[in-house]
Amino acid sequence: MQFPLLFGLLLTGTLYSQLELAEGSKILAVYAFPGKSHFMMHTALIRELVESGHQVTMVTAFSLEKEQLGSNYTEILIEPDYDFWHDVKLNFGAQHLFELTRMTNYDFLKMLEIIGLKTTEHALRQPKVRSLIHAEQKEGVFDLLLAEQFYQEAFLALAHLYKIPVVTTSTLGYENHMSQMMGLITPWSFVPHGFMPFTDRMSFLERVKNSYASFYEDMDRLLNYFPKMDAVAREFFGPVLTEVPKVKHMERQISVMLLNSHAPLTTARPTVDAMVPVGGMHIYPPKPLPADMQALLDGATEGAIFFSLGSNVQSKDMPVEMLRLFLQVFGSLKQRVLWKFEDESISQLPDNVMVRKWLPQADILAHRHVKVFITHGGLFGTQEGVHYAVPMLGIPFYCDQHLNMNKAVLGGYAISLHFQSITEEILRHSLDQLIHNVTYKENVQRVSDIFRDRPLEPRKSAVYWIEYVIRHRGASHMRSAGLDLNWFQFYLLDVIAFVAIIALAGVMALSLAIRLLMGSNKKHRKAKQN
Repeated sequence: MQFPLLFGLLLTGTLYSQLELAEGSKILAVYAFPGKSHFMMHTALIRELVESGHQVTMVTAFSLEKEQLGSNYTEILIEPDYDFWHDVKLNFGAQHLFELTRMTNYDFLKMLEIIGLKTTEHALRQPKVRSLIHAEQKEGVFDLLLAEQFYQEAFLALAHLYKIPVVTTSTLGYENHMSQMMGLITPWSFVPHGFMPFTDRMSFLERVKNSYASFYEDMDRLLNYFPKMDAVAREFFGPVLTEVPKVKHMERQISVMLLNSHAPLTTARPTVDAMVPVGGMHIYPPKPLPADMQALLDGATEGAIFFSLGSNVQSKDMPVEMLRLFLQVFGSLKQRVLWKFEDESISQLPDNVMVRKWLPQADILAHRHVKVFITHGGLFGTQEGVHYAVPMLGIPFYCDQHLNMNKAVLGGYAISLHFQSITEEILRHSLDQLIHNVTYKENVQRVSDIFRDRPLEPRKSAVYWIEYVIRHRGASHMRSAGLDLNWFQFYLLDVIAFVAIIALAGVMALSLAIRLLMGSNKKHRKAKQN
């Protein structure tokens, strides 16, 4: 009688200790990349963790002071934030970001390398960050490292320093090189590279281009990017680690990866349990709009158009002739236009157009009168447009924006235009189609219903998996064994070679047998003739 009781108490105590470990855990978060749009996801996640009772120490490019997160939040602010666009424009000879539409896929990889290395070095040179690296007490200080999956890999060494598991968050969603990190094969035949303007329905030539771009990135990371990031890691972590692990190996120790993605906004593809889609976690119930914006939209009986190119590409830098074109078309419409324009002193503004330096994008998209969302195709904005079922006119500029808009066009709820090719006729016709062709609204409503239909709200899902990793002190049981294979074993090249050798040996043996048989027959015939 006593043994079952003791066993039950022991089991209960074990379960309680695990739950206690996850509740009120100490999390080190590193979000050092100074991308304003990226912090929409970061802020939502940190707020949710703090509200769940966790203590979060965050290395951050932007202060979350206005969030008033309380005593459970400690901030290590990177000051000043690094202006990586200055380096990009300098390297590619661009005056403004509208010129990035001329960049190639390989230029994008170079751009990401530049901003990744520069921003990582800048953050690691901060005295407060260096104090974190050189702290005398490291054992038991933190329970988890939470880091961004965006060209900041040197920070993964903090997990080795503090001996804690890692969860990463990707603001771009799925990326092709993640297959190497998580030990799975991404089929280039139907999974488009993140920066290529393709869908999962590729022609033969597109599959050739997609395969080349994907292979090129894999080789570029291995032979060019990794050695440079390894050097950064050695420079800053070498003094405190006997041996600084290579980035390639540190990436493979990630327990769980939280992806800013969710069906049906991404291509269906092979995945593993450790890759968790939590797209849309930055979307909250809409808040009341400022009075002037509310009045503008409430009075838009013919509908309204919302125009925003995000936080990086600024409308005020638009070439003069293109600005005149947009104003000409907007002024001729019955609809009202709300435009995120960073220079509110713009001249000759039509009566139906309101411009503001900053606009509450998601809250505007939630308004019933908004008929069209003119967007650059960033993933956060695309998710908001889909969430609130607003047809989109996409003007993609770089990286994943082309892929996002192509997916939307394929889904039948968007039209995508090349910025340099826009004319008055094309812009007017595109807006007319999106406003009056009900098919676009019906399609985006269907996609919105799918996007919002989930077993668990995305922020809650993200917190669950973070706590899961803390409870189990990592998630090695979800790690693919493919990560421990040599590359020729992983791609079954040794098996293919073995089968090929056996087949070749069989063909050679058969050929030799035929030759011997034919030779024997010839000798037999000659013997008969004699």
